[in-house]
Amino acid sequence: MTRLSRDPALLRAFLPVLALAALLILSACGQRIWASDEAVQAARYQHGGQAKLTLVTIMNYNTKRGDHTALFINGSERVLFDPAGSWKLDTIPERNDVHFGMTPSAGASFYISHVRPSHYAVVQRLIVTPDVAEQAKALALQAGPVPPARCASATSGLLRQLPGFGNIRSTFHPHSLMRSFGQIPGVQSYELHHDDPEIQTRMLHVQRPL
Repeated sequence: MTRLSRDPALLRAFLPVLALAALLILSACGQRIWASDEAVQAARYQHGGQAKLTLVTIMNYNTKRGDHTALFINGSERVLFDPAGSWKLDTIPERNDVHFGMTPSAGASFYISHVRPSHYAVVQRLIVTPDVAEQAKALALQAGPVPPARCASATSGLLRQLPGFGNIRSTFHPHSLMRSFGQIPGVQSYELHHDDPEIQTRMLHVQRPL
């Protein structure tokens, strides 16, 4: 029997440390999901239009802070990098936080699941070169699975590796990444709120080529 187990006072003193260690162990591991080649190939969706990156920040009305970050990547195909996210569709195959087959209806489903009375979305679009879009997709596939609470860290880390994104600061906070991304010349930004009567039209418009 160890001294720790014999001494209740000492055990109580160590409980916070043990709890933190357990939390760190859990957060260090993301859930590995790997759709088959057949499923990914069947779902691939070429959206057309210009290559672009669309950063989505889910903002909390009460705290005025960001609760989640995700990145739509439109190049040779359109995918969604949703690090440590919980959004799922049975028809959308996933490989470690990268969702394939992001059609307009799938994109609208993503927004509907997040834009509600407690949250709204800040949508920031930026036209990029096809090479940058392909590099972003490759980096997204290498990034996952992302541990919980590291969506902004993973996304900012991805963006910082792209040419022309040197101003992006490494951060764990979605709203900080949103502000940093918004300083890039050419970014188009707007908000989606649950009580907007045009929300369905606007969500689909987000997914259309410019």
